[in-house]
Amino acid sequence: MFDTRLAVAEDAELIAEQRCRMFVDSGQSDEGQMRLMVANFVPWVRTRLTDGSYVGWLVQEGEQVVAGAGMWLIDFPPHWMDPEPVRAYLLNFYVDPAFRGEGLAYELLTTAVDEARRRGIKVVSLHASKFGKPLYARNGFEPTNEMILRLNGGEAPQG
Repeated sequence: MFDTRLAVAEDAELIAEQRCRMFVDSGQSDEGQMRLMVANFVPWVRTRLTDGSYVGWLVQEGEQVVAGAGMWLIDFPPHWMDPEPVRAYLLNFYVDPAFRGEGLAYELLTTAVDEARRRGIKVVSLHASKFGKPLYARNGFEPTNEMILRLNGGEAPQG
């Protein structure tokens, strides 16, 4: 019924569309920001699909793409959790609403983690939406102590 295939550079626009829909579905839907994000994301992901630093999977039912996910292989300093200089970052997990509940997100997660394991990567990270957190938690992902500072005209840090 469903077929999963590797994404190729020609899928960049499709991946960007799924990325937009993922953010809209999670309530982050400023139209102007989405247009700018897509304009910057398409060449970013196309380059990485071409050089192999982004591995994407697309799930199809017939000719219709109904889900997708990606794994960005990040140059990361050797760390106590993994002395190798690479980390896998999962992103762009999206399942079309009409196909949710079919286990597609789980299958994509399993595929991505298996690929990271096959490559000898010991740390896989992601940022989860409230919708994805239960899936990731059930599959061994743990919260970390990561913090974020958004530098978009706010106040300077205080000492």
